[in-house]
Amino acid sequence: FLGAGKPPIYGDYEAQRHWQEVTYNLPIRQWYFNTTDNNLLYWGLDYPPLTAYHSLMCAYIAKLINPDWIALHTSQGYESQPHKLFMRTTVIVADLLVYIPAVILYCFSLKETSTKKKASICALCILLYPGLILIDHGHFQYPLSLGLALWGVLYLSYDWDLLGSVAFCLALNYKQMELYHSLPFFCYLLGKCFKKGLKGKGLVLLTKIAGTVVLSFAVCWLPFCTDMEQIMQVLRRLFPIDRGLFEACMFSSPPPHCNIWCSLSVLIKIKNITSPQTQLKLSFAVTFLSLLPACIKLTAQPSLRGFKFALVSCALSFFLFSFQVHEKSILLVSVPVCLIINEIPFMATWFLLVSTFSMLPLLLKDGLLLAYTVTMLAFLSVCTTSFSIFEKTSAEDLQLKQFSLSLKGYVSCFKSFPKIVRTLFLLSITLMAVLSLMSATVHPPQRLPDLFPLSVSVVSCLHFILFLVYFNVVILWDSKNSRSQKKIS
Repeated sequence: FLGAGKPPIYGDYEAQRHWQEVTYNLPIRQWYFNTTDNNLLYWGLDYPPLTAYHSLMCAYIAKLINPDWIALHTSQGYESQPHKLFMRTTVIVADLLVYIPAVILYCFSLKETSTKKKASICALCILLYPGLILIDHGHFQYPLSLGLALWGVLYLSYDWDLLGSVAFCLALNYKQMELYHSLPFFCYLLGKCFKKGLKGKGLVLLTKIAGTVVLSFAVCWLPFCTDMEQIMQVLRRLFPIDRGLFEACMFSSPPPHCNIWCSLSVLIKIKNITSPQTQLKLSFAVTFLSLLPACIKLTAQPSLRGFKFALVSCALSFFLFSFQVHEKSILLVSVPVCLIINEIPFMATWFLLVSTFSMLPLLLKDGLLLAYTVTMLAFLSVCTTSFSIFEKTSAEDLQLKQFSLSLKGYVSCFKSFPKIVRTLFLLSITLMAVLSLMSATVHPPQRLPDLFPLSVSVVSCLHFILFLVYFNVVILWDSKNSRSQKKIS
């Protein structure tokens, strides 16, 4: 894992271990405050309360096995094979209890996967997504927030709106990055209430959902509600806006990261010409405008299909334009894309390959070149054989039939559209393969030490912008009377 055996802060593995140390040994009121026993500069807690409670639960188990693993101060940087086995086991348990069941049940609930074989193939492709596997391994991440969000989607697909609301509130209280998915959940449920009528059943549903959300947050935050300073300190840890727009970028100059702001900084030094407050306002305005069309469409015409596509579009808007984006945040876009892999297998496979490629500098830093190569090839092979993706490149297969009909009198290229799309895909795969090989084997010029990471960043960013346009076109030109639209009674 990243940072193993490298003081003074080691890596993400140590962050998870240290949170167990802090939550077990210190009272709740000190978890998010800087004290002599809790140095916030050394992996201080910066996730919502549910992450802290999970760390505390793991700490109790660790204490029973070996108290040295979570001993205050003396356990910092602790590494041993038994402890690694314990930590890996906690991740596997979280996978088995939350993420994997959600994926399997979701795939078996789809109308498109009418047989067990098709559902199994869909689940296999999702579980083989390289990005999540590699980041979980190299950066020691728990899949709980993504798993809980998937449970939310699953519950909503059965019209269990209150359970879906609870599941997503728990996801949001585990990691604040689930805000990427918050607007589609909000707009879909609000749209359902509008459809039912705000003077009748709709008002009752809206009241129930609002009460469920408030109660869910109240339960999660109850120990921190003793005074306002506690609440404000937790919020400051969750949203450190004073650090500026580029705080999460991997390198400093230039920051080779596929967020639009980091990519643009090569040409325009935004960091030097604007204050952090201006950067915050700018990123908020652009993010809001980019996701507004999808949210309006979803609220006006709520459908389960539209909801899943809006999850992708809104998360991608947040990733490209929002404040303090980390390379790993692309996973918040990729998991919703996995949910529609059965509907648009070609574009979904393409996106998921690009999303993993976009994290290449991070993966090389983790020493995961071999794992990256093997998992990418395995994923591409399984998707190609399972979904026959090269046979599903027509405008109808890509959900662009309505759009193509609206442009029929102006654009003639739709006749050769499948061939063009396949050619672009092969060019994209070739470019990613070449850049991956060069990044791993060629030393960059001394004058341009970040040449290859920056190239990965720009190429990925351009892909993501095109994907954002594509997903918004699909959403906005989606027929209201589409067969796949879930009727709202």
